[in-house]
Amino acid sequence: MVAKVRLDNVDKVFPPQGDGAPVVAVENTSLSVEPKEFVSIVGPSGCGKSTILNMIAGLLDPSSGEIHIDGHSVEDRRQHFGYMFQKDLLFPWRTIRQNVALGIEVLGVPKKEALERAEKILNEFGLGGFSNNYPSQLSGGMRQRAALMRTLLCDRDTLLLDEPFGALDALTRSVMQEWLLSIWEQDHRTIIFITHDIEESIFLSDRVMMMSARPGRIKMELEIDLPRPRDHNILTHPHFSELKKIVLDQIYEESVKAVTAGDGD
Repeated sequence: MVAKVRLDNVDKVFPPQGDGAPVVAVENTSLSVEPKEFVSIVGPSGCGKSTILNMIAGLLDPSSGEIHIDGHSVEDRRQHFGYMFQKDLLFPWRTIRQNVALGIEVLGVPKKEALERAEKILNEFGLGGFSNNYPSQLSGGMRQRAALMRTLLCDRDTLLLDEPFGALDALTRSVMQEWLLSIWEQDHRTIIFITHDIEESIFLSDRVMMMSARPGRIKMELEIDLPRPRDHNILTHPHFSELKKIVLDQIYEESVKAVTAGDGD
């Protein structure tokens, strides 16, 4: 099977700022994500997780190495992905329906059709009653759901999600994790998910990739051989605890290195 996304020996070096030295954010990184796979990337703060996602998305170019999409080196990678950031980035002067429609409007869908499609997905995923509300009138979890719907509506078969639930409280985050899995179980789009949360990475994923302290490399990959579909009862499964310990041990070791080097938060 041809990988949906593949990185081969990718480096990313940022130029020096002022009198500083160049920053090697990612070094000699290779990874492969299969079609319909849900993969999470975890690692200490400053290890280059978001840099990898931005290179995959085409927002940054690698300093060296190659990125392949469906087996091909693609000039404009941005058109292949739906991208969601940690902040919902909803425009406060637009209604929720208008915000959800915005992505496909930018892609050239006529405004009337875009609004109709936005209304349909809002109804499908439980926000139909809030389509004419403004972001300030919704909870954080509801805004994140709207932001994810905007990403889904762009109809890309691969989603890049950069800590989308990181700013939410623990209970809302748990609900959002189950909601995301319910959507993924319907169409099995390829998802690459960035998180600091070890339990979140295990709960959601088919595989977890663990990164080293900066310069970031893929230190270890772990198959998450827990049954699907999943809900939060699986957090009490003995094997979940075993998997969590493996990831925690690796990330703790790298976090100590990051803090010692002054890279951690």
